[in-house]
Amino acid sequence: MYTPHTAADVAAMLRVIGADTLDDLVRVPDAIALRTPVEVTPQLSEIEIAARFRGFAERTTASNYVSFLGAGAYRHYVPPVVGAIAMRGEFLTAYTPYQPEVSQGYLQAIYEWQTYVALLTGLDVANASVYDGATALAEGVIMAVNATGRKAVLVSRAVHPNYRAVLRTYAEGLELVIDELPYAADGRTDLSSLDAALADQRYAAVVVQSPNVFGAVDALPAGIAEKIRATKTVVVGVVAEALSLAALATPASWGAEICVGEAQSFGNAIAYGGPHVGFIAATNEHLRRIPGRLVGKSVDTAGRTAYVLTLQAREQHIRREKATSNICTNQAHCALCATIYLAAMGKTGLRDCAALNVARTNELRAKAGALDGFAARFAAPTFNEVAIRVPGRAADVLRALEEKGIIGGLDLGRFYPELDDCILMAATELTTSADVDRLVTALSEIPVRAAAHV
Repeated sequence: MYTPHTAADVAAMLRVIGADTLDDLVRVPDAIALRTPVEVTPQLSEIEIAARFRGFAERTTASNYVSFLGAGAYRHYVPPVVGAIAMRGEFLTAYTPYQPEVSQGYLQAIYEWQTYVALLTGLDVANASVYDGATALAEGVIMAVNATGRKAVLVSRAVHPNYRAVLRTYAEGLELVIDELPYAADGRTDLSSLDAALADQRYAAVVVQSPNVFGAVDALPAGIAEKIRATKTVVVGVVAEALSLAALATPASWGAEICVGEAQSFGNAIAYGGPHVGFIAATNEHLRRIPGRLVGKSVDTAGRTAYVLTLQAREQHIRREKATSNICTNQAHCALCATIYLAAMGKTGLRDCAALNVARTNELRAKAGALDGFAARFAAPTFNEVAIRVPGRAADVLRALEEKGIIGGLDLGRFYPELDDCILMAATELTTSADVDRLVTALSEIPVRAAAHV
C-alpha cells in the first residue's frame, strides 16, 4: 500500500471514524462471511495453465465459427513480433504519450508512424494518430472548415455510415451543414450532380471514401479533384481499410489534400470495436491546421539524434481560442503496434498481403455470385469486401448462416433500407478457400422459406 501517513496519522484518523484498526474497514460482516475455507486450485505450471484455458475455450462454440464480417474492422494476422516489441520498456513511460517528457523510444516510434502514414498516403505530413477513423474524419473536416471559413460539407453516401454519424455529431455542435452525394449503380459515388452542388462555393470539403463502405474502389476520376479545388473546396479522402494503401493508388495521387482513416488492419486486433488507431495526413498547406501533435527529428547539444514534439496545436498547450483541436490524447500504443507491424512486413510483404486479400475477395465474389439467386450487387472493383445480393432479406439469410456456424457479414439494410437484400462480406488473408467453400455450401442449403421476403 502506498501512503504518506505515519502510524500516528493513521491512529488519529481511525479514532475520528470510530475504528480500531485498518482491518475493521474491510472486515466482512458475520452474516455474509464464509463458513468454510474456499477451495483453491493448487498452483499450476505455465504449461498446465495454458492447457486448462484451452479447455475453457473449447467449451464455447466461437472458435468453430467462420467469419466474413468486415465493414470497418478487419481480421488480419498479427505477427508475434508486434506484441513482443510493443511491450518493451523502451516504449513505456510513466508519462502519458502526449507529454513533452515522453521517452525517446516512444517519440521515435511516433515519428516513424508519421513517416509511414505519409508514405502510404502520398501526402506531406501526418500526425501522431487520433482515436479512430470516424473521429479522424470529423477532425479532417474541421481542418477544411478552418481553411475555407465555410460551414457546409458535401459527403458521399458511400462513406461508412458510422463515420457519417460521428461527423454529424461533431457538425451539430459546430453548426455545420452536411449534404450528401448519392452512390451510383456500380457502387461508387455518383458525381453527376457535383458541378451543380459546387456552383455556389458554399462547401468547405468534398468527402469520399476509397475503398468505400461497399468495398468499391471509389477514388476520384482524373480531373475531378482539380475541378473541386477550383472552387476553393478541400478534397478529403477516407480510408477505412488501411491495407488497401499497399495495393491502390495513393489518396494524394487522385487529389486528396487531407486523408483520414483507420489503421486497425496494421497489427491491431479487432478487439470488439476498439481501441483502434485513426490517422490524419495532409499537404503542407494544412500543416498548421492538423490536430493533435507532430513529432520532429532533431539533434541534441552533443549532436546525437533527438526526437521532440515539434507542433502541438491543441488547447492543452496553447490558448484555447487558438487551438485547432480539442483532442486530449491519441492512440499512441495502437500506433506503436501499427508501426512495428509495418516495419516487420516491409514494402514487399505489405504488398503481398494486400494482393492475397484481393485474391480472396475475388474468390468470394465469384463463388457466392455464381449461386442461383445470388449475385454481386455492384460492378465496381472491390478490395477486401463485396456486397452480395441474396434471394430475400439479408437478415434472414444471416440468421440461417449463423445456425450453421458462419458469421456471414453485415446486413446492409441496417444502414441502407434499399439494400435489405444485400450482405456485405469481407475476406482477408485469414480467409481460406475452404472457408469460402463452407460459406457457399451453406448458402446453397438455405431453404427458400429462410430467404424469402415476408
